[in-house]
Parts: sequence; C-alpha cells; structure tokens
Amino acid sequence: MKGGSLFSSRGSSPSHHGSHVSPSSTPPRAAAHHTFSDTMMEENIDHAESIVRKWDLDAHNHEKFSPLFADDRREAKRFLEAVSGLQSAMHYYVKLTSSSHKLVRAQNLMQIAIKRLEKEFYVILSANRRNLDSESVSGMSSRASTRSTISDYYEDEISEEEESTTPPRTPPRTPPRGGNSPSEAERALDVAMADLKSIAECMIASGYARECVNIYKLIRKSIVDEALYYLGVEKLNHSQMQKMEWNVLEPKIKNWLHAVKIAVKTLFHGERILCDIVFSSSEKIAESCFTEISRDAALSLFSFPENFGKSKKILSPEKMFRALDLYESISDLWPEIELIFSHESLSAVRSEAVAALVKLGEAVRIMLDQFEAAIQKDSSKTPTAGAVHPLTRYVMNYLVFLCDYSGALSDILADWPVTAQTPLPESYFSSPTSGGGEDPSAAAITARLAWVILVLLCKLDGKAVLYNDVALSYLFLANNLNYVVSKVQNSNLGLLMGLDWIWKTRSKVNRYVANYERMGWSKVVSSLPDDPTAEIPLEEARECFRRFNLAFEEAYKKQTSWVIPDPKLRDEVKISLAKMIVPGYRAFYQKHRGKYAREPGMVPIVRYVPEDLDNYLSDLFFGSKTSPYETYPGSSVSSSHGR
Repeated sequence: MKGGSLFSSRGSSPSHHGSHVSPSSTPPRAAAHHTFSDTMMEENIDHAESIVRKWDLDAHNHEKFSPLFADDRREAKRFLEAVSGLQSAMHYYVKLTSSSHKLVRAQNLMQIAIKRLEKEFYVILSANRRNLDSESVSGMSSRASTRSTISDYYEDEISEEEESTTPPRTPPRTPPRGGNSPSEAERALDVAMADLKSIAECMIASGYARECVNIYKLIRKSIVDEALYYLGVEKLNHSQMQKMEWNVLEPKIKNWLHAVKIAVKTLFHGERILCDIVFSSSEKIAESCFTEISRDAALSLFSFPENFGKSKKILSPEKMFRALDLYESISDLWPEIELIFSHESLSAVRSEAVAALVKLGEAVRIMLDQFEAAIQKDSSKTPTAGAVHPLTRYVMNYLVFLCDYSGALSDILADWPVTAQTPLPESYFSSPTSGGGEDPSAAAITARLAWVILVLLCKLDGKAVLYNDVALSYLFLANNLNYVVSKVQNSNLGLLMGLDWIWKTRSKVNRYVANYERMGWSKVVSSLPDDPTAEIPLEEARECFRRFNLAFEEAYKKQTSWVIPDPKLRDEVKISLAKMIVPGYRAFYQKHRGKYAREPGMVPIVRYVPEDLDNYLSDLFFGSKTSPYETYPGSSVSSSHGR
C-alpha cells in the first residue's frame, strides 16, 4: 500500500486553500491540487513519525532488542506503509525544492526507518538459519504456487489478525487459504520468507537495495560456505592431487560424489529459490545476489573433478571407474546445473562444470589407451593346463564393469573412433547388428570395447603358441574365448556387442574345440579301420587293438591334467569325444573280441570294453592327475578284458 492511500479519505475538499494563491499566477484548480498534495504529504510525514520514532533503535539502545516483525504484525505492516508514505513525500518535496525543511525531516525519518529495517532483516535471517535451511527451501518446489502463496500468506495473516477482537502478539497458526495445513517448520519458513520479502521490497522501493543485499549476502554466503565445509568439499589443485597416495585421494573422491548431489539439488537449488522469493520485486537484484552468494562456492565445487582430470601423473586403468563416477555425476546433474546457474553472471560456473567433463573425458581416453597397452605388454605365464588365463578374467571383468557407465562412455567416445592399424576387417571387431547399430549413440562404445576384446584375443593367440602341444593350445584358446563369450552374453556387454557378434564368436569357439579334438584324438580314431565291421586278418585286427590301446592311453595320460572350467563346455566336449571314439571302437570290439583268448601272465590284447572308454572320457578336464579308478588306462583291466 502506498503512503498516500492510507489517507485517501482525508482532505477531500481543498477549496479553503485557494485564497493563498494568486488567481492570475496559478489556476484555481492547480492551486487547490497543490495545496491538497502538500497537506497529504505533510500528514504522511506526521503519521510516519509517530510510528518510526516508536521503533527508533537509537531511542531504545539501552533496552533489549524487541523484533518488530515477531511482535504485532499489524504494527509491522503499518511500519512498512509508513516508510512507503515517507518515500512518496520525499519524491514530492524534492521536485519542489531540495532545501525544504519538510524534505529534510522526511529524510531523517527515513534514515531511522531504514536502520530499523536493516536490523529486522538481519535478525530474521540470523534467527531463522534453521528454518531457512536449503533443504527446507528447496522442498518448497513441491508445494503449489510458492511465490503467490508466500505473498497471500502474509496478507492472510494480517487480515485474520485485524478480524480478531484482541490482536494476537504472534502470527496465527492458520494455513494459507486453499492449501493443506503446513507443519510448524513449514509455517515458520513461510513466515520468515514473507517478512524478508516485504522488507526487501520496501527497502528496494525506498532506494536502499544495496544495504538490503549486503546484509543478505553476508548471512547467506556464510551459510553456503559452511554447508560445503561440512559436506567435506576440499579445494585441491591437480598438483596436490598428484602428490597424494591413492588410498588418501579415493575417499575424497567418494566424499565429493556424495557432496555434489546435495550441493546442487539442495544447497544451491534452495538458495536460488530463496533469492528469487525474497527479491522477487527485482529480477536483476535477485540474480546479482544469488551470483555473489553461490559463484565462488560452485566454482570451487566443480574445480575438484576438473583437477582430477588434469592430474595425468596419477592416471591408471584402475582409476578409470572413479573418473567415470565423477563424469557421470556431473552429467546426471547437468539439467539442474544449467537451470540453477542459468544467469549470464554465472556462466563461469556452467563453464567450469563443462571443463570438468572435458578433462574427465580426456582422462578416461588416456586410461583406455593405458588399459589397451597393458594388455599388449602382458608377460604373465600361460596356464599349464589350458585354463582361462588371469589376463582374460581381468580384462573381461573390467569391461563388464565399464558397461555400467555406457551412457558416460558413449559421450566420451562419440568422437574418438578406433583408428588402430590392423589387417583384419572392421567386421571382425564390430557387428552391424550390435547394440551400437540399433542405437547410434552407443556405436562408438561398441566399436571401442570390441576392439579391446580383439586386442585381448590377439594376445591370447600369442600365448597359445607357447604350448608344446598343439591340441592343448587349441583347448586354451577354446577355454578363453568361451569365457569371453559367456561374459558378454551374461552381462550388459551383450546389449552393446549384439547377437551377431556373440554368434560369430561362439562359432569360433566351436572351431577351436573341433581343432583340439582333431589334434588331440585323431591318432586314437585313425588306429581303427575305416570300416570297423569289415573282415580283416587276425594279425591285422590284433595290431589295430594294440595301436588303439597305445594311442588312447597316451592321449588320456597326457590330458588328465588339462581343464575345461566351464561345466557346459566340458560336457559338450566329452559328449563330442565319446561320439567321435566310442561307436567305432564298439563296432570293432563286437566284431573281433571273441578271437583272442587271454594267456596267463600276458597283457591282454583287448583291454577295454566300450563302456570303459565312456568312463575314462567322463573323467577328463577336471585337472586331476588320477581318474575315479585311481589309475591310468592300461595299468589294470576289468574282468571283462581279454574275452
């Protein structure tokens, strides 16, 4: 309410002032209007003085401070209206003459009033640190029509007090109209913001915006800085990070990951809302105030991940996941960052967040290169039993974990295509029907991960040739490639690599298995005639049994220490070997077994019944040195041998 509106019923008939003005110099209507305005403004000053002097801080400096806005709210409203009336009077008199004693009187009263409002503003901000905490304020966005509610709430409280017979000394506990009943904390928050908003509007309208803003910044900036301190946000440059042991730096990274979500979604979000509400009468002031409060703290917050990305001396593959955590946290929070720090004066904060993403992306690329180089340089020994190499387990588990960051990696790798020189076609390490093909944004990560797998497979090829036994080298390749396929198929890697890649690679596993069977057991199979049921001379049949016995015992003895860790693949290989060996031997055995009698003290010609072969084959690939019978073939014979 403007000062003049308080007294709109006064002085409605100004005609009695006309005798003081010369008709020839000033028109009667203008003179009457001037006299009416002068009288109204003087009454504004008189009315303001009766209220302002009552609350003069200097006049009561010996008394305990009694907050105006925590006492009679009707009095607080009248005080604000009195200041508005003073402002109107000052505008009026300054147009007439700058030396008017009435102007000087109004200015003196204004100084007293503003000093009181500054004190009230400071006290409300200080006393309501708990009520005005960022979490409570940021939660206001879920309550409908926040800004209008604050304004309406303040007016509702005054109206309800005026309707009371005995004015209460504290605000009534009724909720805003049209809303659900707020809690005590919500109500205290609403009251505090309504008071701050009213005082700020009054001081800004009276030309004292700077004084109001300075008080606000003093209190709220300390709250922001204190909050970040308690969240554990540290100012560390990249040189300091590079000197830290990883077991010291990693907990700081974890702490930052926790702190940044609270800082953005609660702390800065709440401060932005509070600034916009308190200074809603001036968007420019609200922007300036929030900028001063938040800029330095936000820059410090986002400098942490940027400095980590710059710290190239500490980068290594095992630190990649923390870099991705940092990247992902900023990326996920980017919509909020862009909204909260949308002012042009806060462009440096947005730029700092983007710079952090850029540096972290560069760090991830460096560590991916390091990871690839580490695979190529690996010099660890090849397992003696053809088992899955530790390098294979490490690489594939690493890639599975990387898939948890597919979104971040897609952004980082989008403009970083695979350019390595290789004689192999691209289709060898990237599938046109992979997940990357269906989702263009994932194409880069698909190609990159497929390339890393190819680097691993090439390294395994080099390790396979170190085996003296060709069959064992093929078994080694089958085991390792099967492990690769299983890891892809049973993780999110499968979504990226695609069914076509899985099918092609699984086919290669089958080829390795086939080569193992051919190289490891072909001598056993070839020891029997092509047609095991054909009639052959007795001595030739005897020689076939002898060759078979020797070849089977040699192959079995050699392979009892070999392993196939995957139970499914192990069973598949056993079944395949049984189909490869047993039917032919059974046919030959049934055709010729009755031709040889066992001579006492002589090693029998026919050592095995077909069922023995099944039993021995079923004992393979566990890595055991002995069979379930605790012997190798040929060291003892069953009761059926020699029949």
